[in-house]
Amino acid sequence: MPTLLAGKSDWLRDYRPVVAIATPIAGIQLAQVALTTVDLAMMGLLGVTAIAAGGMAILLYNQLRTMSVGMVTGLGNQIAGAVGRGEARTGTEDLDDRARDEIRDLVRAGLFVATIVAVGAAALLIGLGFALQWFGQRHEVVEAARPMMIALAPGLLPMLWLNVLRQFAVGMRRPGSLLRVTLVSIAVNAALNAAFIYGWLGLPQLGTTGVGVATTLVQVFTLVAFHRQIRRDPQLAGLLATDWWTLDRATVRSILTMGTPIAFTYGNEAAITSVATVLMGAFGPAVLAAGNIVNQLAYIVYQLNIGLSQGSSILVSRSVGRGHRSEAAHIARRALTVAVAIMTVIAVIYCLIPGAVLAPFLHDDDSAEVVATATTLLWFAIAHQYLKGTQNICVGLLRGLGNTTSSLRITLIGYWGIGIPVMLVAAYALHWHGYGVWLGLCAGFGATAVLLARQFRTDLHKA
Repeated sequence: MPTLLAGKSDWLRDYRPVVAIATPIAGIQLAQVALTTVDLAMMGLLGVTAIAAGGMAILLYNQLRTMSVGMVTGLGNQIAGAVGRGEARTGTEDLDDRARDEIRDLVRAGLFVATIVAVGAAALLIGLGFALQWFGQRHEVVEAARPMMIALAPGLLPMLWLNVLRQFAVGMRRPGSLLRVTLVSIAVNAALNAAFIYGWLGLPQLGTTGVGVATTLVQVFTLVAFHRQIRRDPQLAGLLATDWWTLDRATVRSILTMGTPIAFTYGNEAAITSVATVLMGAFGPAVLAAGNIVNQLAYIVYQLNIGLSQGSSILVSRSVGRGHRSEAAHIARRALTVAVAIMTVIAVIYCLIPGAVLAPFLHDDDSAEVVATATTLLWFAIAHQYLKGTQNICVGLLRGLGNTTSSLRITLIGYWGIGIPVMLVAAYALHWHGYGVWLGLCAGFGATAVLLARQFRTDLHKA
């Protein structure tokens, strides 16, 4: 018995740091994706065309949102590195003045970068709304998606400011405060969705466009609420510097140097999903609607791996900052072990109760084709969640080591060199249609995961 207790104690000691930082991040991610999940479920009440168009608009919005967030994601690693160096200098977990000044400079520069990137992304999203007609989408889908994309665009600015504050909190290993704010925002989002869709409380009846308006308003609400919480946190308030006009240009360059490859890496990841959605749309609204439903389920599960990816990445950056680079291998093993365990539990649920898993997104008037296609695609989602989750954790581990360019190169190979060609061959040459598209997704993510894991091992041995 003492041996068993000692083994359990060792396991808790080894895995606690990874789980402790990953859990609130994953919770935040799940709460945020709940916003678009509620959006998609409520649009389903308006019919197949609405869910197809709304899913298309949300997916393209997520494409740009993901790339924009990538530009400031490295900020958390840079802050964690500054913390680690400060702890190494003091020999304790207290920070010296040099570390505090470095963190303030990083926050200022992050807010500046976020502002520029968000304005550009908003303009691009609006432009994409007018370009959809050139990509083989049906007229009714384009006409419903375009105004929703225009309504979503302004929300990119508060969203990206929020992510700067979030990376600040994560880098300081205090990510939990945003979870409470995001949970409240889910309820606010659902109420605003209904109000704008149906014209309640004297508001205009906007249908699917109302979902975009609600999402933008919720982004503003979440930013204001989280900023207030940080100001009340004694460990964070003194380090939060919002006077970005006094920024240090060298710090801006360091954020851009690290963030640009991350943004394009994230963009590649989102792009392969966007290409898959466009291809699914070519097979009709029913196939597109089914694909959007299963993609949203996969996206929900993916947030757990994002939590592990960001959490392990921050721990690696802190270890490197403290001069303990060898700890990265242990952090990687623990993060991947937890991920596989979670994905296995979810896979069993998909196998045992597929109807219950899909029920929140399906309605009585949905066609038999939507139901049958979505049910079959769940099997692809099982492979998808293992492969995509593993490659995302490996991207985070490499980022923790300071290597962001290799991730970009590898995703270009895995997604565009392998994934998309497999999609086209399986969907069109083999006539597997939507199932062939998802086979290509799995092939792309699987190849990328293998290549990233090899790169991580190589980088560890370089030190």
